[in-house]
Amino acid sequence: MVPTTAMIRDALAMYLSQKGMSINQFSGQSGINSGTLSRILSGQQPIAMDHLVRITKAMELPEDHFYSLYVDECFYYSSPTWRRLRPFLVRSAALGRLDCVEQVVQNLLENLTYAPMLFEVAEGLFQEGLWEAAELLYKNVSASEKYQFSERLAVCQYRLFRIALGDDQTRNMQAALLFECYLDRLDEADQLDGLNHLGHVYGSMNRWHKVDELAKKMLQLATLRYNLQQQSNRSESNEKKTEKPLYFYILYAQLIRSAVCKELGDFNSALDWVSLYMDGSWIQEDNEEVKRTMAQFHEWGTANRLLYRVLGGQFEVLSAYVEYISHRPDEIFIGLYNIILSANRYDWNVDSILERFAAYIPYRTYTTEFGDYNRQVMLEQHTQFLAEMASYCLHNERKEGIRFILQSLESSARINNESNIIKCVDLFEQHRHLADEEEKEQYKLLIREVQDSHEKKIVQATCFL
Repeated sequence: MVPTTAMIRDALAMYLSQKGMSINQFSGQSGINSGTLSRILSGQQPIAMDHLVRITKAMELPEDHFYSLYVDECFYYSSPTWRRLRPFLVRSAALGRLDCVEQVVQNLLENLTYAPMLFEVAEGLFQEGLWEAAELLYKNVSASEKYQFSERLAVCQYRLFRIALGDDQTRNMQAALLFECYLDRLDEADQLDGLNHLGHVYGSMNRWHKVDELAKKMLQLATLRYNLQQQSNRSESNEKKTEKPLYFYILYAQLIRSAVCKELGDFNSALDWVSLYMDGSWIQEDNEEVKRTMAQFHEWGTANRLLYRVLGGQFEVLSAYVEYISHRPDEIFIGLYNIILSANRYDWNVDSILERFAAYIPYRTYTTEFGDYNRQVMLEQHTQFLAEMASYCLHNERKEGIRFILQSLESSARINNESNIIKCVDLFEQHRHLADEEEKEQYKLLIREVQDSHEKKIVQATCFL
């Protein structure tokens, strides 16, 4: 059905009439050949994307002023051509015109031959960080290929998983479960990166046995691929590259397995894994990137050797651990979190340490040699840290513990951490007598927020079923 809205050429003709401007004059103003303008106005030539940009600019209108009409121009008043549609899609995405992206995609996917081209555009948008527009393309390409079992479908699902990740742990888990069944269909490079991102999600949910399962798979796959790479004389230039060098995934999988052992209380096994990821003698490359990578793993290993002894209850090691992290600002919060865990477990007094590192108690982002620490993991750790701080203060009969409960409860509600919400509620009810009226009112509001969020989840789950 042809739309009844005005056409861009109608708006241009009206503009020329109102301004008393000839085609030749507008040609000079817009930089479009006068013959081309004449054919556009008479409907003999479709409007190319470059023409649209020049016309809009010459008329002193916002760049996307005619974008909705341009969709009609491309599909109803002329035959759709990828030469016009591709730049329009990219520019619509850059300007946040998701409505136009959606309209173009819906029209194009009536013809499945456009799916590969839309996928290619989505990949470009994803790399540029235009994830909302990329999400629209990936979802529609996935829908068109849902019965194909193709690698392209798996990549779409992987990208949608990455886009879906945010602060809400429940949503992250749902995204992980949806993506995981596509993991084995991916190219091995994407599999390694996918395993890494899945591990972060399950780690933020304290699903340590699942994290270990993923780390084992990462270690096996990375080791196999690295050995094949070293044994082969052929160039890998045509093979898909991982986000990090292959040796990184081997070391990182060993670090994850060490962390899992630590979380499960097996500190001896954790230390065995530390020795493995601190040993890079098997790495055959010899360049600055290897040196930087090994320096970072050595730093983590040195800290963790001290930390695991602290977590095992060796108070005499605490001062050495504190001194070590004090020279590494990006490690201080993680150290502080584990110190307060140990203090609560073994009834230690760590007041002087908390006072020394008070500036690191509020949430902030931290950076390593490989970029920022994973946000989902850090938010979950900070939320638990606040609850541990509350326990520590209240155990020592300090009223400020109530403030930490409320901060932890607020953070738990924001990231949808149900287990920590329960812990905060239990702590508050045990120590309600220490809270003043303002704190009780804040607690009541936070509980109401949690209940509202829970009811919304029930409704969403019902609709899904």
